[in-house]
Amino acid sequence: MSDLKERAQALDTADALAPCRELFTLDDTVYLDGNSLGALPRHVPDRMRDVLTRQWGELRIRSWDESGWWTAPERIGDRIAPLVGAAPGRIVVGDSTSVNVFKAVVAASRLAPGDRDEIVLDATTFPSDGYIAESAARMTGHRLVVADPSDVPAALGPRTALVLLNHVDYRTGRLQDLPGLTAAAHAAGALAVWDLCHSAGALPVGLDTHGVDLAVGCTYKYLNGGPGSPAFLYVAERHQAAFDSPLPGWTSHADPFAMDLGYTPAEGSVRGRVGTPDILSMLALEASLDVWDGVTMEAVRAKSLALTDFFLECVEAYVPEGRVTSVTPAAHAERGSQVSLRCEGAAEVMGALIARGVVGDLRRPDILRFGFTPLYVGFADAERAARVLAEVLGA
Repeated sequence: MSDLKERAQALDTADALAPCRELFTLDDTVYLDGNSLGALPRHVPDRMRDVLTRQWGELRIRSWDESGWWTAPERIGDRIAPLVGAAPGRIVVGDSTSVNVFKAVVAASRLAPGDRDEIVLDATTFPSDGYIAESAARMTGHRLVVADPSDVPAALGPRTALVLLNHVDYRTGRLQDLPGLTAAAHAAGALAVWDLCHSAGALPVGLDTHGVDLAVGCTYKYLNGGPGSPAFLYVAERHQAAFDSPLPGWTSHADPFAMDLGYTPAEGSVRGRVGTPDILSMLALEASLDVWDGVTMEAVRAKSLALTDFFLECVEAYVPEGRVTSVTPAAHAERGSQVSLRCEGAAEVMGALIARGVVGDLRRPDILRFGFTPLYVGFADAERAARVLAEVLGA
């Protein structure tokens, strides 16, 4: 045990990202639930005080122009873009992930040739994605084909319009092969739509490099945007001119203030907008993104893999054999930034962990889920979490 503690201390001392931890509001808790809600960056409350008191309180309606409220969805999208491997002008921020999944799926079905009437859905997807894909299929007259990600290439065919996939499985932390599955979809003549909720801000994505067609993601997990912060929508440049949103709101109109009853879509990523932006949560997100200044996704990924490797090593060393089983792939190429452990009595175990200052979360019926956010989680956190887990399990 002392050896692992000493190694954790040495790893933290050598960690180039360790200073980032000071940018967040944290306490003595080991916080391993940033894959559900990221920690608060310290400077955000002061920034929001200005938004509330000066921009809203003093400037009021003038802030749409003078404080840049109107252009926030595209401006913030451009700040997220390098974190997911996209060029400027391809991401717009706004609405929830679910709303953006609906936009992306329906728009992709409209981009596909008319004789293609099947939507292939990731069988391991987050439930909302499945609900929305099923509803979109009913609305568009498409047939829904459900397949495990490993079986997607075989499920693709001449009738496939699009495939909707999660980059990281929210239960197990399995990282799917985005380049390979995107290429398989394209080889079949279909479009690839990706949900990046558990990868954006945790690992390199490469949307442009790998030719992804459309993608969505949330900002309140690894991007630390705050509870319910707006999601984002990516539309590849080659599709923007033909992108036909099923929710053509007034703020995506080419001339919103003309109040024209006929809809003329704007150019570029603006087409992904719908209604009036949710300014308070959007500007909190914009402030939160400052923590990424000077940080590369390659450094984040390297630390993420080192953290999860070390945590698994500590679990193996501390926890009695047979009490937990990792369902997260050991191979780096197949692992996101979380570790999921199958455990009997998982609900009670997680409750006991939280009571002892180690916060993860539960995926019923038997999964303990631990998210490792490299900007503020250290190796001592990983060692302590594994040690307390062993104590709770009676080691």
